[in-house]
Amino acid sequence: MALTATIYNLIIELADVDRGVYETLDLRVARQPSEAAEYMLMRILAYCLEYTEGIAFTQGVAAGDEPAVLVRDLTGKLTAWIEVGLPDAERLHRGSKQAGRAAVYTHRDVGQLLGQLAGKKIYQAEAIPIYAFDRRFVDELAGLLERRTSLSLSVTERELYVSIGARTLSSAIVEHHIE
Repeated sequence: MALTATIYNLIIELADVDRGVYETLDLRVARQPSEAAEYMLMRILAYCLEYTEGIAFTQGVAAGDEPAVLVRDLTGKLTAWIEVGLPDAERLHRGSKQAGRAAVYTHRDVGQLLGQLAGKKIYQAEAIPIYAFDRRFVDELAGLLERRTSLSLSVTERELYVSIGARTLSSAIVEHHIE
């Protein structure tokens, strides 16, 4: 019998001071059986940090040729391709070309990612931001997520603060670019 995805119900109070975005998000996130908690958390963070009209989750690790998160305009045209983890150059090339804008959110070794992408054919590679987070922050926060979780997420001056219950964790959002 095939395993099914586990659904996480999240209420997120989003206050992105850097972008002027203030929203209460009521999210249902499907975590595939083969998906690590850290990967799912990065999908959630990418969604929140990219939040705009038309944003949507895909099926995560089961999405195949789609990114972890995407944005479509009112006509259905793809406008942003958001990857998580360690995407390969071909996926970034295809996504950047299709959407015109791509970004990567990673909890992995950013040096390894930049090394694997360096010198590869990627459409508008220099314009693709790669956002990295402290690994301990990601591990600890992923461990706090339950199937029903309420949290607040604040961003100010590229510093991310997340509060769950009595716990508050923080991490710098470090931006890198492909060379």
